[in-house]
Amino acid sequence: MEAAAALFPTRIPTAEEEQRIVLHGVPWSVYVMLRDSIESPGVRMTYLEGVLEIMSPSRGHEVSKKQIARLLELFCLERDIPLFGYGSTTFRKEKDESGLEPDECYSRGVDKEVPDIALEVVVTRGAIDKLEVYRRLGIAEIWVYFEGAFRILALGNNRYRPIPASEVFPEVDLAQLAHFAQMPDQHAALKAYRDALRRA
Repeated sequence: MEAAAALFPTRIPTAEEEQRIVLHGVPWSVYVMLRDSIESPGVRMTYLEGVLEIMSPSRGHEVSKKQIARLLELFCLERDIPLFGYGSTTFRKEKDESGLEPDECYSRGVDKEVPDIALEVVVTRGAIDKLEVYRRLGIAEIWVYFEGAFRILALGNNRYRPIPASEVFPEVDLAQLAHFAQMPDQHAALKAYRDALRRA
């Protein structure tokens, strides 16, 4: 038993590690079957032209994306902006051989076939170009949250370009949102953000 342990060492991943598996040569039908049969909300799949990445998000990743989602939802509620949320719904397009689950995604106003924005919290980098997947899916705006700041990318002329502020939610002060997203106590962050919005 000791020899086996030495040959095949195992360890429990830390809370900040994201476990990733990348498979090549995966047919579209296999991706769809896997995605539809694995119902765990803790498993994300990104597919692009036969390459499939399966990722299990870290605790830190999930805490950050949920805190940002709660803050944005609070902002829209306080400002009476209709918001339609999809969570981490799977979006895929067979003819473009692409599919993924955003960390969170929303449409402004009403339910739409494709959300207006997708949120991506970056803790570790993946093996697949997710922007290419998003481009093929036609999602207008990507909010990338990395190291305590937002970078906004807008789709235009069939490619993403960085923009200084959201075009879908121009009312949102992203630096302020990032500030409250970094607070360790979610409840306190929401209360403080609500109070700041009401003072403005």
